[in-house]
Amino acid sequence: MRKFLTGNGKIGVLFVLFAMVISGSAQVKLRQAMDTDGDGKADFSIFRAATNTWYILKTGGGLVFQAFGVANDDFMTPGDYDGDGKGDVSVWRDSTGVWYRLNSSNNTFTAIAWGVSGDEPIARDYDGDGKTDLAIVRRTNGTIIWYVLRSSDNGFVAAPFGAATDYTAPGDYDGDGKFDFAVQRPGATANAQSTFYIQRTTDGGVDQIGWGLPNDIVAPGDYDGDGKTDVAVIREGNAADAPLTWYVRRSSDGALLEYVFGLTGTDINVQNDYDGDGKTDVAIWRNSDGKFWIRPSTGGSGYTVIGWGVPGDYPVASYDTH
Repeated sequence: MRKFLTGNGKIGVLFVLFAMVISGSAQVKLRQAMDTDGDGKADFSIFRAATNTWYILKTGGGLVFQAFGVANDDFMTPGDYDGDGKGDVSVWRDSTGVWYRLNSSNNTFTAIAWGVSGDEPIARDYDGDGKTDLAIVRRTNGTIIWYVLRSSDNGFVAAPFGAATDYTAPGDYDGDGKFDFAVQRPGATANAQSTFYIQRTTDGGVDQIGWGLPNDIVAPGDYDGDGKTDVAVIREGNAADAPLTWYVRRSSDGALLEYVFGLTGTDINVQNDYDGDGKTDVAIWRNSDGKFWIRPSTGGSGYTVIGWGVPGDYPVASYDTH
């Protein structure tokens, strides 16, 4: 959960989103929310709270400076809402429950009320039509209720799934092109294993996967490139200069992928597909120097560093973090 940076540079809590147009690929849907130029690679995007401005460095070339949203009230909710294969600049305003976006297909402005103050925006492509659906979760009476406004027919879904103390973790875990309702339930103690509960859209069944500890960061993505979301967490260290450790359960064979990448005190995870190979890259944005650090999914010991932003900015790619 992450929100806009406050005026003093500290990070609050927020949920943000992703979506995509090509069915059957969890990674494509994750990438397209951040791919504003449609070149098949996630762009580098930050939000500056002092000016309420999105700064986007396109991997295909070019820059975008777009004033949009209100810091400390809006949640960044990028996604492909118009189905043109490009990510749209979008926010959800907590105080009013209104979604605001700029459609990349024709640069028009859209505002739709869906949700109330205190909800969590969790837009994804739940109906598999290639467009991001407006969606929120509401914690009430000890449960989580998912409210989805389907883009395919303007119908809506209201479904209970999860306990109020769970973390939401939607993804296309079964690879059918539709996002599944999913949560991570923290263990009873700090060292007790947490459990992911995933409601499959293919048949309505529920998978239970033990993975991670209560204080881990949930960081879904398709790290093995099989078209399914992998269960993944990031574990912080006990000191600011301690490394971050990524634990990924490959959906292809259930094996563990482990990466040591990033620092606890300065880095925000921004996993996405920056090289366009269909796999999620392990990546962070470093608040101390305003740079993206990317470990290519192709492996090896090298990494890519892209300077974009300044200390106190917020990397939009961290929207899919809980």
